[in-house]
Amino acid sequence: MDQERYAETRNQSFYGDYLYDMVVPQDHFFRKLRDLIDWSRFTKKLIKLYKGGGVVGRPPFEPGMLLRIELVAYLYNLSERQVEEYLNDTLSAKFFVGLAADQPAPDHSTLTVFRNRLLQRGKQKIFQEMLAEIIQIALEKGVKFGSIQIIDSVHSMANVNTAKDKKREDKGKGPRDPDAKWGVKHKRTAKTPEGKEIEQREYFYGFKAHVSMNAETGLISSLETTSGEAYDGHHFCSLVDKDLEQSLPLETYAGDRGYDDSNNHFYLVYKDLHSAIRLKENRIKKKDKNKEVWLNLIRTSEYQQGTKERYKIERKFGEAKQGHGLGRCRYIGKMKFAYQAFLTAMVLNLKRMVRLLTGVGFKTKGVMIS
Repeated sequence: MDQERYAETRNQSFYGDYLYDMVVPQDHFFRKLRDLIDWSRFTKKLIKLYKGGGVVGRPPFEPGMLLRIELVAYLYNLSERQVEEYLNDTLSAKFFVGLAADQPAPDHSTLTVFRNRLLQRGKQKIFQEMLAEIIQIALEKGVKFGSIQIIDSVHSMANVNTAKDKKREDKGKGPRDPDAKWGVKHKRTAKTPEGKEIEQREYFYGFKAHVSMNAETGLISSLETTSGEAYDGHHFCSLVDKDLEQSLPLETYAGDRGYDDSNNHFYLVYKDLHSAIRLKENRIKKKDKNKEVWLNLIRTSEYQQGTKERYKIERKFGEAKQGHGLGRCRYIGKMKFAYQAFLTAMVLNLKRMVRLLTGVGFKTKGVMIS
């Protein structure tokens, strides 16, 4: 069988590892991350998306290396152009991705081609596989997953000026991003001057990432993406299924009231799991002979503990938005948003794994992130 060939990098450099051994500390985040993961596992998955398979044609850059470059971009919320410049200026990052100290980073257009290859040939399946691969590596390395899993969604604003988009549509032109949709960001109850309670809604225009995260480890195990108008509850069961395929020791699922759908509760029972989905008030306050089953649920220790853990996913979403740019879409279109959401989830997981397994945190702008 023919062996894959890749463009020459650090291994063939005159400097080899000598310079890196001098300038990249042993406790540096990038050194820990490089050593923690067998990156060839990702190369084996990604090279299948190359027409020549790395055997026929001009030797490509190793896809695992290009993935690491993209991860650096998402770690620091950099564009493809910016990460090219960052790598050329930063030896620790160049060491992590596998470039020689005297080798320039791949051109930003190479990263664009890489991204498009994954989108066109890998679809969302390749991203789900890579996210699951990180979870499997965590299990192999001894990360102890807890029994409580949290499901929630996070919204991202479309890369669109909605005021200008409205003018485009008034002129008979299509929207800048036809995949983006209006959705509800927040709901809250307010009182009118007359004392009447009303529901107020805040809207956004864009997309959603539906996320399942382990409460104990803070690792994201499953992810789905939709346009902004999607109902969160419809993605609960499929996220549970994706988690269970990964052999995680799960017992309880927590979620906010947006997931309080009878089908979701009963699906957990069917899967022999406990529900900690926060119940809507009408379930337990209305005069209904069937409400006793919901009152019994609230009394269970699994429900009480699960609802206490739910806040952790909100903290993770804050980290994703403030530290890694998930609050706004980088690109146009649902598939490209999926790329952004999955790469962000991978970065969050890798940061957390390094912290759990080595005690080394990731620093950005002088601030330590766990």
